[in-house]
Amino acid sequence: MKGQSTNHVLLIRPAEFYCNQQTIETNHYQYLEDDKPHSEILQDALIEFDNFENNLLDSNIKVTTLVGQHGCPDNIFPNWAVTYDDQSMHLFSMLGENRRLEKSDEHIAFLNKTYRTTLDYSSYEKKSCFLEGTSSLVLDRINRKAYMGISARSNEELGFKWAKEKNYELIVFETQSHTGDPIYHSDVMMYIGTELAVICSEAIKIGANNVINELSNTHRILEISSQQLLDFCGNCIEVKDTNNNLNLIMSSSAFKGYDSSQLNVLNEHFIKIIHTDLRTIEQYGGGSARCMIMELY
Repeated sequence: MKGQSTNHVLLIRPAEFYCNQQTIETNHYQYLEDDKPHSEILQDALIEFDNFENNLLDSNIKVTTLVGQHGCPDNIFPNWAVTYDDQSMHLFSMLGENRRLEKSDEHIAFLNKTYRTTLDYSSYEKKSCFLEGTSSLVLDRINRKAYMGISARSNEELGFKWAKEKNYELIVFETQSHTGDPIYHSDVMMYIGTELAVICSEAIKIGANNVINELSNTHRILEISSQQLLDFCGNCIEVKDTNNNLNLIMSSSAFKGYDSSQLNVLNEHFIKIIHTDLRTIEQYGGGSARCMIMELY
């Protein structure tokens, strides 16, 4: 095991971006656009994307960027595949029909130059059974544990099947968003680094004690509030730079959402907090910085 975090990330620059009607029913952090044309939303999102990419590169993060395709408004969030440090790769089942199109032959072929596909759950889409990669599964790669909030996009049975096949322990729990509905993706309310785990236990409806106990066995825990979820404070990711220093990537909304004492804790564990204004992507996509990154191991 090489460690919890990678030093290489994949981004997908979108060809289209707007509020995806096929996902909004389960994503309560995504908001319908007004009368703003899709072309203008895309233009604003591309400015944010390019700033995000440049910010990572300026911070000595290794970045590979692919070009997205039409018909895929959520292409900017590449959570349909997960890579591992043995150079294997898993493909996952996606709820939105237009999200399934993101698994293009071209993008898979590109990844297969480095990673062999050893598991593909795409067939479960026909059974309406979904598990959306590292958005559903928050991985503790060092201790081989995965944390998953049950939702329409994170099927408990399929989660346990994946855990058995990958030899991970799966810790499941039930969540509740600000709307009273389940949180669509686990990576909205928690993330795990090498030493620090950040979580909103307030958002765990059932199973909070079990989750906190498991996390406290392996990590220092920093709590965030339910209000901070709305600023995407839980949607962050630890990544190594070219010198193997640990960095934390988040949006500027998340950075502003943390209070000074919490930022002090984060700064104890990361050489740099890299943040970028992603307000358009957050508003129309319902996802933030972590959702935009596929880790390449």
